[in-house]
Amino acid sequence: MAWRDNPNQWGSISIGLHWLTFVLVLCAAIIGLVMDEFPSGRLKLQVYAVHKSFGITVLALTALRLAWRALGKGPVAVEGTPRWQDGIARLTHGALYGLLLAVPLSGWWYNSAAGFPLRWFGLVALPKLTTYNRELKHLAEDVHEALFYALAGLILVHAMAALWHHYFARDTTLSRML
Repeated sequence: MAWRDNPNQWGSISIGLHWLTFVLVLCAAIIGLVMDEFPSGRLKLQVYAVHKSFGITVLALTALRLAWRALGKGPVAVEGTPRWQDGIARLTHGALYGLLLAVPLSGWWYNSAAGFPLRWFGLVALPKLTTYNRELKHLAEDVHEALFYALAGLILVHAMAALWHHYFARDTTLSRML
């Protein structure tokens, strides 16, 4: 497999970034959904820190993916794909990229408004996006949660479309990303 994308296949870099992003989003989501259940203490702080670090990593990987996409063209639509389906796929991918940026940024905003420090895996201190603000903290939390659920829903639609292409349309849409 080539490392660069071509008109018929995603390259190994695009495929690796795609699946690494998926795994990190899945891990951050699972942690995010259960971390409030932990009793207050050191373990809870560590779990929150991992969640935040996964989010910052998703943000960085998404920026890298967008840069990689800008350097070359991905595969064209599979032959026989109706234009309306290709248009919806492009809109969905654009929305996915937007949410993959917005969810971690809103989490960073929430963390900043809550007055907490942000260190990527304990190694790199990241700047605050705002100062402590109780009202802003609640707004940022609501925005982060709403964006997360939008991302989760869109990922589900994206996965269902890929499976539909594979099992019902029987085309190479999914296999090009494996």
